Amino acid sequence: MPLRGSGLRLVAVFLCGTVAFLNLYCTQPMLPMLSHVFGVTEAQVGITVSAATIGVAITSFLLALYGERLPRKRFIVSSMVVLSLVTLLASTAQSLTMLAIGRFFQGLSTPGIFILTIAYITDEFPPMEIPKVMSSYVAGTVFGGFVGRFLGGMIAQRYGWHMVFVALALLGLLGAAVTSTLLPQARHRHSQRVHSVWTPILKNLRSVRLLATFLIGFCMLFTLVSTFNFVTFYLSAAPFGLSTEKLSDLFAVYLFGLLATLIVGRFLARIGLRNGMMLATALGVIGITTTLSHSLVLVAVGLSLASSCVFIAQTSANSFMRDAAPTGARVSATGMYICIYYLGGTVGGMLPGVAWKHYGWPGCVALIASMIVLAAVTAFFGWKAPKQQRDPLPV
Repeated sequence: MPLRGSGLRLVAVFLCGTVAFLNLYCTQPMLPMLSHVFGVTEAQVGITVSAATIGVAITSFLLALYGERLPRKRFIVSSMVVLSLVTLLASTAQSLTMLAIGRFFQGLSTPGIFILTIAYITDEFPPMEIPKVMSSYVAGTVFGGFVGRFLGGMIAQRYGWHMVFVALALLGLLGAAVTSTLLPQARHRHSQRVHSVWTPILKNLRSVRLLATFLIGFCMLFTLVSTFNFVTFYLSAAPFGLSTEKLSDLFAVYLFGLLATLIVGRFLARIGLRNGMMLATALGVIGITTTLSHSLVLVAVGLSLASSCVFIAQTSANSFMRDAAPTGARVSATGMYICIYYLGGTVGGMLPGVAWKHYGWPGCVALIASMIVLAAVTAFFGWKAPKQQRDPLPV
């Protein structure tokens, strides 16, 4: 394929990741503000994040059952449009309950974008190119997460939180139009029938390598959500005292994660995915413990390393599924991975609230570091290469 065509496909993949993650965590910098507006506790206002991740987990499971039969590009673009319309509806919420419901429907609408995008990548690109392409997709998710959080804090501080959802909905519609133009139709079609929609699910559950990947996904989103949910309360209190808008500026650390993901993605095929995971988790433990400092600069450095851990690990895990999941079952494997990944995010939005209540930010850090270490141990023992590897992608 000509370089120009390959470049446009990379841009389209990057954009898919961006649109998918514009909305998902946009309320994180607003959590202290929403807690005050609705008169609820830190743990209760976390439902604005957890409701969305619950929705993602539900749709991801459904796509694990039925996703193999769906047309890749058409479903990606349609999901973008639906997500934008639901986001507009969320902007009309007048209570925390209604906002949580709106966020839940946003979550339901999101997996059609990124699950089908991951399946598109693993089917449409040669094995040795997958880590590089996957890093472009993950970089897009990082950029989308940054833009959503940055606009969330900035717009909420100046114009109110309702306008955040209006702005993100309009950006989503624009992204759908551009993706429809740039993303080529999938060349590989998966129209084969299976005796039962549960057949690929049961096959995936018998794979130790896939089960290890699912657990790693759970640990990684637990890490990301719990870190950026509760660090906002840590930094809005003394001695930092950051405002909602300043908290949104802090999410610029995501841009460091974006750069790290793109750089490491170029070398993952050479160093091996398991080594990439070990590198990521080492960065994560160092980063999260660094946030215990009372220096805002060191906290920012720690958050940069912690977020890079998640993004590099996600690139490694998504790429690993190309090897661990058989052809014709990759959407189901990806759907199961994403379902468990977002269950990790849901738990990560609530469980650290207990640690926060009793031990503050140090308690949250201890819990998060434990999950990162669990991911490292799981990858080390669960990601061993098979005796006969089908493709040249090194583990």
